[in-house]
Amino acid sequence: MEHIVTVQDAVTAFADFMEPTDAELDAIEREMPVIRAEMELLDAQIIVIDRTPCELDKRRIRRARRRVLAAHRDHVNGANGQTGGAA
Repeated sequence: MEHIVTVQDAVTAFADFMEPTDAELDAIEREMPVIRAEMELLDAQIIVIDRTPCELDKRRIRRARRRVLAAHRDHVNGANGQTGGAA
């Protein structure tokens, strides 16, 4: 009979080293407006998956797409409090 052993120690042994660095957390924080805008677009698209979009749905999707584009533009240009980006 073979004994089954846990590998918990092997899995969690390096947990402290696997945490995101401060720089990575800062990068995620800077990208949050883009993530939120993309989530809004996805929500608008999910709403109309199983039905024909009405005029309000179409406007909601267009508006969400514009927000995504604006958030990407601002992120790339460094408008989230960063300096040195192209304006």
